[in-house]
Amino acid sequence: MTNIFIGGAWPYANGSLHLGRLASILPGDILARYHRAKGDAVLYVSGSDCHGTPVAVQAAQEGVSPGEFASRYHEEFADCFRALGFTYDLYTRTDQAHHHRTVQELFLKLLDHGYLYQKSTLQCYCEQDQRFLPDRYVNGLCPVCGQQARGDQCDYCSTILDPVDLLERTCALCGSTPVLRSTQHYYLSLSSFQQALTDYANSAQGWRDNAVRLTRRYLQEGLQDRAATRDLDWGVDVPIEGFADKKIYVWIEAVSGYLSASKQWAAETGGRWEDFWSVPSGQDNEGQPTTTAYYVHGKDNIPFHSLIWPAILLGVEELHLPDRIFSSEYLTLEGQKFSTSRNWAVWVPDILSRYDPDSVRYFLTANGPEKRDADFSWREFIYSHNSELLGAFGNFVNRSLAFVNKSWNGRVPDGVLDEAWVSNLKHLYKEAGRLIEAGHFKEALEFIFSHIRQANKYFDQQQPWLQIKHDPAAGGNTLYTCVQIIANLSNLLNPFIPFSCEKIRGFLSIEQPVWHPVSVLVEQPILELELLFERIEVQRIEEEIERMKDKSVLPLIPLTKASGTEKNATGN
Repeated sequence: MTNIFIGGAWPYANGSLHLGRLASILPGDILARYHRAKGDAVLYVSGSDCHGTPVAVQAAQEGVSPGEFASRYHEEFADCFRALGFTYDLYTRTDQAHHHRTVQELFLKLLDHGYLYQKSTLQCYCEQDQRFLPDRYVNGLCPVCGQQARGDQCDYCSTILDPVDLLERTCALCGSTPVLRSTQHYYLSLSSFQQALTDYANSAQGWRDNAVRLTRRYLQEGLQDRAATRDLDWGVDVPIEGFADKKIYVWIEAVSGYLSASKQWAAETGGRWEDFWSVPSGQDNEGQPTTTAYYVHGKDNIPFHSLIWPAILLGVEELHLPDRIFSSEYLTLEGQKFSTSRNWAVWVPDILSRYDPDSVRYFLTANGPEKRDADFSWREFIYSHNSELLGAFGNFVNRSLAFVNKSWNGRVPDGVLDEAWVSNLKHLYKEAGRLIEAGHFKEALEFIFSHIRQANKYFDQQQPWLQIKHDPAAGGNTLYTCVQIIANLSNLLNPFIPFSCEKIRGFLSIEQPVWHPVSVLVEQPILELELLFERIEVQRIEEEIERMKDKSVLPLIPLTKASGTEKNATGN
């Protein structure tokens, strides 16, 4: 058994989730479900990033506290993940005392080990708003590519920036030109880790290509020391005398949530967080590592997971570094970039109020931005549901089991599993598992669905409606084989579309999913058979596009289809 740590990206609690963000987070749950079925010990954590100036500013505008404002979206996120069937072991938040303590402990260890130092630096100050401006509240032109950028990072060329690097700087709050004022801060000595992180990146296996390329670029350019504190009034206090008016920099603090959430999970459950974080991890009897750590996020977060977080882990003590970094590309919407300011988005609470969560999970896996930018269109979403989930998978399951109900009195017929399918099922588990562990979720899902189409072909070629008349034993073998295929599909597809797989397990009285071939006993009754999926009428395509263009449709919409599975997201 392997210890599997999965760190899912922490959504920022200043607005509703949209599909672009969800697409980068979903692979974490696929991994968690797969590894649990395989029998591994899994710790899957994430939470809401509740700190930062956007939360504080928006809260002030509404006349509420930052914590109250962040709670609104934290609860919404937890509801969304629950409705989507996410199986977090802990979904928490950064504005809790437990997280603050862990972050401060890391800060003090970095200081004790000589990786933090004080430095007087120039920072952007808005005279009109009378405040130092956080990085993301300084707009300007990227000095590298010339495109519009914020003060922390350029979204066009991915350069990590400091606000003073920007050309033609403006305050994002009021539009005025900020001045530069001297202020004292702590800096993380990233340059001290240049060689260690180069060796780490060169030996890394299981990273997405975008993570490899971008990390190598930063290392080739030479790592620059980075501010570890900021002049803020909402966040984690700096545990040093004389820094009472400053907070720990949000990106250093947020990535530390992976460790703080693990410790919180251990405190609440009695589990051992050390099992997932200790170094060295060792190897099992087959030469495989006893601990594997996955990190799942969007490509804009790559350097914080491939460089900054590993530097912190190296700097504080021997803690397990990220093994596999699965960083998604961008998802566009009807050919355009998602824009929360223009309300050009498909909001997760909205789509879940009207569509099956498995349809959302399927589309974002089969058509998601795994290796390159991808597009969400209502046409493709509805057609993929009708042709694949309903037309291929649902059709095979329902017509096979309905035939058993009709011709074998609702009980699994006596039969022998077709020899070709004995081999197919063994190969399916092995190959799909290999692809999932490598982060090739789209390929794994397509591989399984290629066998679903093969199963439909098998049903048609065998013609059990004729066999039952002329050779009942052959008809029994055909339907017995189909039932066994369906039972195994409920395992193989569970990481991707868990709600329909849960229904199948109910039909066939199957226990929790496992990652090896299973069989259903002869005479097992088919229970409460129902359709897995309903057809979505194609006229909904234009209706959805028009609805999306209606700017009066607000992003924050209550969920009405939330339902739970095992170990769902929690709102602690």
